[in-house]
Amino acid sequence: MSIDEIKVEQTIPSDLEDIQPNVRPPKCLFDKITVSFYSIVCFVMSILLSVIISAATIMRYIFEMDLYGYEEWIKIFAFWLYFMGAGYGAFAGTHVSADLVQSYVKEGVIKRLLIFIKTVITLGVTLLFTKYGWDYLIFGFLGPLGTGVALPRTVAWRIPLWTAYLSIFLGLVSMSYYFMWDMIRAGKTLFSGGKK
Repeated sequence: MSIDEIKVEQTIPSDLEDIQPNVRPPKCLFDKITVSFYSIVCFVMSILLSVIISAATIMRYIFEMDLYGYEEWIKIFAFWLYFMGAGYGAFAGTHVSADLVQSYVKEGVIKRLLIFIKTVITLGVTLLFTKYGWDYLIFGFLGPLGTGVALPRTVAWRIPLWTAYLSIFLGLVSMSYYFMWDMIRAGKTLFSGGKK
Protein backbone atom coordinates (compact mmCIF):
# COMPACT_ATOMS: atom_id res chain seq x y z
CA MET A 1 0.00 0.00 0.00
CA SER A 2 1.50 3.30 -1.05
CA ILE A 3 1.14 6.67 0.61
CA ASP A 4 -1.09 7.84 -2.24
CA GLU A 5 -3.56 5.06 -1.47
CA ILE A 6 -3.87 6.04 2.17
CA LYS A 7 -6.46 8.74 2.51
CA VAL A 8 -7.34 10.39 5.74
CA GLU A 9 -10.79 11.81 5.85
CA GLN A 10 -11.33 14.80 8.01
CA THR A 11 -14.89 15.41 9.04
CA ILE A 12 -15.89 18.94 9.81
CA PRO A 13 -19.37 19.63 11.05
CA SER A 14 -21.40 21.47 8.46
CA ASP A 15 -22.81 23.79 11.08
CA LEU A 16 -19.41 24.74 12.56
CA GLU A 17 -20.36 28.38 12.82
CA ASP A 18 -23.32 27.44 15.04
CA ILE A 19 -21.06 25.99 17.76
CA GLN A 20 -21.06 28.30 20.75
CA PRO A 21 -18.41 28.29 23.49
CA ASN A 22 -19.52 27.19 26.95
CA VAL A 23 -18.05 30.29 28.57
CA ARG A 24 -20.53 33.10 29.03
CA PRO A 25 -19.42 36.45 27.65
CA PRO A 26 -19.13 39.41 30.03
CA LYS A 27 -22.16 41.66 29.73
CA CYS A 28 -21.80 44.54 32.18
CA LEU A 29 -18.90 46.98 32.33
CA PHE A 30 -17.66 45.58 35.66
CA ASP A 31 -17.44 42.06 34.22
CA LYS A 32 -15.72 43.31 31.07
CA ILE A 33 -13.07 45.13 33.14
CA THR A 34 -12.47 42.27 35.56
CA VAL A 35 -12.40 39.57 32.88
CA SER A 36 -9.97 41.67 30.84
CA PHE A 37 -7.80 42.11 33.94
CA TYR A 38 -7.88 38.36 34.67
CA SER A 39 -7.01 37.55 31.07
CA ILE A 40 -4.14 40.02 30.86
CA VAL A 41 -2.65 38.95 34.20
CA CYS A 42 -2.94 35.25 33.34
CA PHE A 43 -1.36 35.78 29.91
CA VAL A 44 1.52 37.92 31.22
CA MET A 45 2.22 35.60 34.16
CA SER A 46 2.19 32.54 31.89
CA ILE A 47 4.75 34.17 29.60
CA LEU A 48 6.92 35.33 32.52
CA LEU A 49 6.82 31.90 34.16
CA SER A 50 7.77 30.20 30.90
CA VAL A 51 10.66 32.61 30.27
CA ILE A 52 12.04 32.41 33.82
CA ILE A 53 11.82 28.62 34.05
CA SER A 54 13.40 28.26 30.60
CA ALA A 55 16.17 30.70 31.56
CA ALA A 56 16.82 28.83 34.81
CA THR A 57 17.00 25.53 32.93
CA ILE A 58 19.39 26.91 30.32
CA MET A 59 21.56 28.51 33.01
CA ARG A 60 21.72 25.32 35.07
CA TYR A 61 22.19 22.68 32.37
CA ILE A 62 24.02 24.53 29.61
CA PHE A 63 26.05 27.20 31.42
CA GLU A 64 26.25 25.23 34.70
CA MET A 65 25.29 28.31 36.73
CA ASP A 66 22.34 29.15 38.95
CA LEU A 67 19.81 31.88 38.23
CA TYR A 68 19.93 33.72 41.55
CA GLY A 69 16.64 33.73 43.47
CA TYR A 70 14.40 32.80 40.55
CA GLU A 71 12.24 30.63 42.82
CA GLU A 72 10.98 33.73 44.60
CA TRP A 73 9.74 35.30 41.36
CA ILE A 74 8.23 31.99 40.26
CA LYS A 75 6.18 31.72 43.45
CA ILE A 76 4.82 35.27 43.21
CA PHE A 77 3.98 34.99 39.51
CA ALA A 78 2.39 31.57 40.06
CA PHE A 79 0.17 32.98 42.82
CA TRP A 80 -1.05 35.71 40.46
CA LEU A 81 -1.64 33.19 37.68
CA TYR A 82 -3.53 30.72 39.88
CA PHE A 83 -5.74 33.17 41.72
CA MET A 84 -6.62 35.35 38.73
CA GLY A 85 -7.36 32.12 36.85
CA ALA A 86 -9.59 31.09 39.76
CA GLY A 87 -11.43 34.42 39.55
CA TYR A 88 -11.94 33.94 35.83
CA GLY A 89 -13.08 30.35 36.38
CA ALA A 90 -15.64 31.54 38.93
CA PHE A 91 -16.93 34.12 36.44
CA ALA A 92 -17.13 31.65 33.58
CA GLY A 93 -18.52 28.80 35.67
CA THR A 94 -15.61 26.61 34.59
CA HIS A 95 -13.90 26.25 37.96
CA VAL A 96 -13.04 22.76 39.09
CA SER A 97 -15.95 21.00 40.77
CA ALA A 98 -17.08 17.45 41.23
CA ASP A 99 -20.72 18.04 40.44
CA LEU A 100 -22.42 14.67 40.68
CA VAL A 101 -25.80 16.34 41.11
CA GLN A 102 -25.77 17.71 37.55
CA SER A 103 -24.79 14.31 36.16
CA TYR A 104 -26.89 11.82 38.12
CA VAL A 105 -29.96 13.53 39.56
CA LYS A 106 -33.00 13.90 37.32
CA GLU A 107 -34.50 17.32 36.64
CA GLY A 108 -36.89 18.44 39.34
CA VAL A 109 -37.22 20.05 42.72
CA ILE A 110 -34.65 17.78 44.39
CA LYS A 111 -32.01 18.63 41.81
CA ARG A 112 -32.70 22.36 42.05
CA LEU A 113 -32.61 22.17 45.86
CA LEU A 114 -29.29 20.27 45.85
CA ILE A 115 -27.77 22.77 43.41
CA PHE A 116 -28.91 25.65 45.61
CA ILE A 117 -27.45 23.99 48.72
CA LYS A 118 -24.20 23.40 46.83
CA THR A 119 -23.96 27.07 45.85
CA VAL A 120 -24.67 28.18 49.44
CA ILE A 121 -21.92 25.92 50.80
CA THR A 122 -19.51 27.01 48.05
CA LEU A 123 -20.14 30.68 48.82
CA GLY A 124 -19.82 30.10 52.57
CA VAL A 125 -16.48 28.31 52.28
CA THR A 126 -15.18 30.92 49.82
CA LEU A 127 -16.20 33.76 52.15
CA LEU A 128 -14.38 32.04 55.01
CA PHE A 129 -11.23 31.77 52.91
CA THR A 130 -11.68 35.38 51.78
CA LYS A 131 -11.56 36.39 55.46
CA TYR A 132 -8.35 34.37 55.84
CA GLY A 133 -6.99 36.00 52.67
CA TRP A 134 -7.71 39.44 54.17
CA ASP A 135 -5.91 38.50 57.40
CA TYR A 136 -2.99 37.24 55.34
CA LEU A 137 -2.84 40.48 53.34
CA ILE A 138 -2.93 42.62 56.49
CA PHE A 139 -0.18 40.46 57.99
CA GLY A 140 1.89 41.14 54.86
CA PHE A 141 1.32 44.90 55.14
CA LEU A 142 1.76 45.29 58.91
CA GLY A 143 4.13 42.46 59.79
CA PRO A 144 3.97 40.02 62.70
CA LEU A 145 3.73 42.76 65.33
CA GLY A 146 1.10 44.78 63.46
CA THR A 147 3.31 47.88 63.47
CA GLY A 148 4.62 47.88 59.90
CA VAL A 149 8.05 46.85 61.16
CA ALA A 150 9.75 43.63 60.10
CA LEU A 151 7.50 43.01 57.11
CA PRO A 152 7.72 39.48 55.74
CA ARG A 153 9.98 39.42 52.68
CA THR A 154 11.58 36.84 50.45
CA VAL A 155 15.08 35.74 51.39
CA ALA A 156 17.16 36.54 48.30
CA TRP A 157 15.48 39.49 46.56
CA ARG A 158 13.73 40.88 49.68
CA ILE A 159 10.42 41.16 47.82
CA PRO A 160 7.57 42.05 50.23
CA LEU A 161 5.29 39.04 50.51
CA TRP A 162 2.16 41.16 50.41
CA THR A 163 2.67 41.22 46.63
CA ALA A 164 1.72 37.53 46.58
CA TYR A 165 -0.87 37.86 49.36
CA LEU A 166 -2.68 40.55 47.36
CA SER A 167 -3.30 38.08 44.54
CA ILE A 168 -4.77 35.58 47.01
CA PHE A 169 -7.16 38.16 48.43
CA LEU A 170 -8.22 39.56 45.04
CA GLY A 171 -8.81 36.08 43.65
CA LEU A 172 -10.90 35.05 46.65
CA VAL A 173 -12.94 38.28 46.54
CA SER A 174 -13.64 37.68 42.85
CA MET A 175 -14.61 34.09 43.50
CA SER A 176 -16.93 35.14 46.35
CA TYR A 177 -18.60 37.74 44.13
CA TYR A 178 -19.30 35.35 41.27
CA PHE A 179 -20.29 32.48 43.59
CA MET A 180 -22.79 34.86 45.19
CA TRP A 181 -24.36 35.42 41.77
CA ASP A 182 -24.39 31.65 41.16
CA MET A 183 -26.25 31.23 44.44
CA ILE A 184 -28.76 33.94 43.52
CA ARG A 185 -29.38 32.31 40.12
CA ALA A 186 -29.78 28.87 41.74
CA GLY A 187 -32.19 30.37 44.29
CA LYS A 188 -34.28 32.01 41.59
CA THR A 189 -34.39 28.72 39.65
CA LEU A 190 -35.38 26.82 42.80
CA PHE A 191 -38.14 29.18 43.88
CA SER A 192 -39.51 29.80 40.39
CA GLY A 193 -40.01 26.09 39.79
CA GLY A 194 -37.26 25.78 37.20
CA LYS A 195 -38.52 28.57 34.94
CA LYS A 196 -35.87 30.91 33.57
